[in-house]
Amino acid sequence: MNVPMASQKRIVIVGATGMVGGYALRYALEDAAVGRVTAIVRRQLGISHPKLREVLHRDFADCSSLSPALSGQDAIAFCLGVYTGAVSDTELRKITVDYTIEFARVLRGSSPNAAFSFLSGSGADPTGRSRMAFARYKGEAENALLAAGFPSVNLFRPAYIYPVEPREEPNFTYRLLRVVYPAFRLLFPNQVIRADDLARAMVDVAVRETERGGRVFENRDIRAMVKRIHPSTG
Repeated sequence: MNVPMASQKRIVIVGATGMVGGYALRYALEDAAVGRVTAIVRRQLGISHPKLREVLHRDFADCSSLSPALSGQDAIAFCLGVYTGAVSDTELRKITVDYTIEFARVLRGSSPNAAFSFLSGSGADPTGRSRMAFARYKGEAENALLAAGFPSVNLFRPAYIYPVEPREEPNFTYRLLRVVYPAFRLLFPNQVIRADDLARAMVDVAVRETERGGRVFENRDIRAMVKRIHPSTG
């Protein structure tokens, strides 16, 4: 069993079977500053690593049973989410807001000093006035995390997330964006971010940053961060 050194961090990844969460898991496992990675998943990952602890949990409406697994954690990258249009409005709010709040409640009780990195989205509206449900719900989740009492909350608001690896796109818009991505990236660089770069930034901030309080990283900020921590990235 891998035992983290005192200087190494323990990080939780939620949504590790998803696009961004999968890369976050990969980078956390590769990072020498990370001693233990706890992946909270609804289905098995199918991988083995000496740093990895996999915890199956299918009902995020009640995370009480996760309390032992979440004890003594230093950081979290919360990447759980769903595409707009893939589920009903009620389900979208439940996944985006309720699951986030419930998980944060249990994590706060088990690891009150953990740094929280949250995968939000461009246009997230904390005022609740947006006509877009996605924006309202992401804003509501952001507000809840900022009020939860964590010493550090990092809100990531990416624009279009480029999948990098081939996949079945969720709808026509995403299929089109994938096709036009090379030109779109040149014309509007601050409106796109690679999935692996986004994950890299979320893990790096969760593990290394010590600044307290709530911080918002828009797409432009995420790209600048990636260039700083990984200069070869364009």
